[in-house]
Amino acid sequence: MEWKEILLSDLSWSAALEILIRTLLMFTFVLLMLRASGKKGVRQLSIFEVAIIIALGSAAGDPMFRQDDAIVPSLIVFTAILVFYRGITWLSARFERFESILEGDPVTIIKDGQIELNNKGNSPFARDEFFAEMRAKSIEHMGQVRLAVLETNGTVSFFYFEDKDVKPGLPVLPDTYETACTHIAGDGLYACCYCAHTLPLKAGKHQCPRCDKKEWVKAIDTRRIT
Repeated sequence: MEWKEILLSDLSWSAALEILIRTLLMFTFVLLMLRASGKKGVRQLSIFEVAIIIALGSAAGDPMFRQDDAIVPSLIVFTAILVFYRGITWLSARFERFESILEGDPVTIIKDGQIELNNKGNSPFARDEFFAEMRAKSIEHMGQVRLAVLETNGTVSFFYFEDKDVKPGLPVLPDTYETACTHIAGDGLYACCYCAHTLPLKAGKHQCPRCDKKEWVKAIDTRRIT
C-alpha cells in the first residue's frame, strides 16, 4: 500500500496552490451570492432555499479542485441562480397561491392540548422528534399547549395556556411517556399516546374514541416552568 499515492497521487505544489486559490474564490462567491439573496441567516431554511444552497454547492464545488473547470462558467451559473431566486421570491410575494405551492402552508399540530389528526386519522409529524422539540421549550405535557403550528421553514410556534387554564395532558418526558400500556392497572385520568385525548378510565383495556388507538399513559397537569 502506497500512502503517498493514496494521499497525494500526482498532486504538485503548484496544483495545490491553484486549488487553494480556486477554493477561496468560489467560497467568496458563495458568500456574496447568499448575501445578495437577502437572507440574514440560514438557521432555518425552506425547501426552496435548501434547493438553492445545494445548487450553489454543486456549481462551486467542481471549480475548486478540478483544473479543467474554469471559474467563469460557474459565475454564470451563480448569476442565473440569483436571478431565478429573485424572480421566485417576487412571484411568491405577489401571488399568495404561488407561495403556497412553493413553500407549503403552516400546519396546526396541537389544538387545545390534543394532536390534530388529518382526514385519515393520522398525525402530521414524527412524534418522537416533535416531543424533543416540546421538551426544548420546557413543555412537560400537551395540556400546557393551547396551540402549536408547524411553520413552512420547519420551526414550531407554541402558544400556551395560562397557568389557571392548564389541562391534564399527555406527558412528553421520556421516563413518564415510556410507562404507556394497553392494559390500565387502576382507575384514573389517562391520555391517549397517539392523539393526546384525555379521559377518566377504569382498570382494563380501552379504545380511544378519537383515533381508535389502544395505548394509554397516565395524564399529568403540572404547570409550565419558564
